[in-house]
Amino acid sequence: MLKVFGFLSRKAGMETQAFIDHYEKNHVPLILSLATAPTVYKRNYLVKGHALNLDDGTTTFDCVTELVFPDRAAFQAWMSDLSRPGVGEQVAADEARFLDRSKTRAFVIEEHNTSG
Repeated sequence: MLKVFGFLSRKAGMETQAFIDHYEKNHVPLILSLATAPTVYKRNYLVKGHALNLDDGTTTFDCVTELVFPDRAAFQAWMSDLSRPGVGEQVAADEARFLDRSKTRAFVIEEHNTSG
């Protein structure tokens, strides 16, 4: 299994709900129409200002996107699908509508679970 977390930031001046709406109603369907769906494609939106947050106000991302693939080959195939001529430009154009791509970060994650 290969798991990737993306830390995404909304475009300057965009309201949080507009960011969520665009991601869920436009971007997700676009991605799923262009490439085979990952095993998991989950978006987790920060609730900024919540009393339980441990944040000093310097957090720059608005969403943690979780992508899970059966293996590295499946991830690479997905990336290849999204990099095809014309497709990559389509994805980038949509991302420019709602993301500050200069702040995007992504990391491969090693998961450890505790059952109980």
